[in-house]
Amino acid sequence: MTDTINTETGNEGDLLSQIEEVEALSAIYGDEWCVIDEASRIFCIKISNDMEEPKLTACLQIILPPEYPSAAPPIYQINAAWLRGCERVKLANSLEDLYVERVGESILYMWVEKIREFLVEKARDSETVDHSDRVNLTAEEEVDDDDDDDVPVFRGLTLRSSEDAHLFLEHTNDEEVPLIKHGSCITDRRSTFQPHLAPVVTPRQVKAVLDKLYENKKIASATHNIYAYRIYCEDKQSFLQDCEDDGETAAGGRLLHLLQILDVRNVMVVVSRWYGGILLGPDRFKHINNCARNILVEEGYTASMDDAAKSAGKTKRLKSKKTK
Repeated sequence: MTDTINTETGNEGDLLSQIEEVEALSAIYGDEWCVIDEASRIFCIKISNDMEEPKLTACLQIILPPEYPSAAPPIYQINAAWLRGCERVKLANSLEDLYVERVGESILYMWVEKIREFLVEKARDSETVDHSDRVNLTAEEEVDDDDDDDVPVFRGLTLRSSEDAHLFLEHTNDEEVPLIKHGSCITDRRSTFQPHLAPVVTPRQVKAVLDKLYENKKIASATHNIYAYRIYCEDKQSFLQDCEDDGETAAGGRLLHLLQILDVRNVMVVVSRWYGGILLGPDRFKHINNCARNILVEEGYTASMDDAAKSAGKTKRLKSKKTK
């Protein structure tokens, strides 16, 4: 009598193919290959362009479904702080085209090398940029560009592309990386959420914090690293603020809204989520915001608000007594 495998966990041929492929990738890439959850078949690999300057890295997180490789593609997420918009779509399309061309084959090695080629190409494009043609804008100057609504804004300077943003913030050596605090995890249906917090007073510090976090292999392998920050500009008496979903649609905006409600300033919060294979629906937003609020409370960023609330409550009680 031959052994069989439950259909919920795939067939024996797929499982053996996955085991062989994972062993091969581990041997090829060494420490760059990381097992997140072997039982759930979740893995990640840190990929770089192998250049000293400019150094670009990306993290490919993979979930291998039971039917891979015979009848289903890997579920994947590409994490890179500099990867946005059309570039992300272009890279994703190239990976999916590779799978379509080779349905039924083990595809991960080709995906990794395709991403590496993409990083090399982008680095070369960055090197060929003629910086002498760039206009030297001050922080107070604004550039109107209605064609790029999704580009980030730093101190009123609108950068014309995500690539420009990457080049503008690349040199962070003159900025000391702020102290990063890591909060307690929340786990729900195999998904794990963890907050990270750092004080920031410049956009370059925001970039420095992200770079530092991505040096941690576990954080870099997160399915999403959602962040938001608020910096108070004393001279203008206004806030410099921004957020990033990192693939978790609307999560960044919700996180920024929380920071606004709590009226915190000069702080950045990043919430890492490791997807466990089970959809959480709206609960995922609740966990992201609860994580963020918890670490803000722990680090004392909501103290002034709490004091104001207590003071308001005391005032109400005094008024109540007077009316009796």
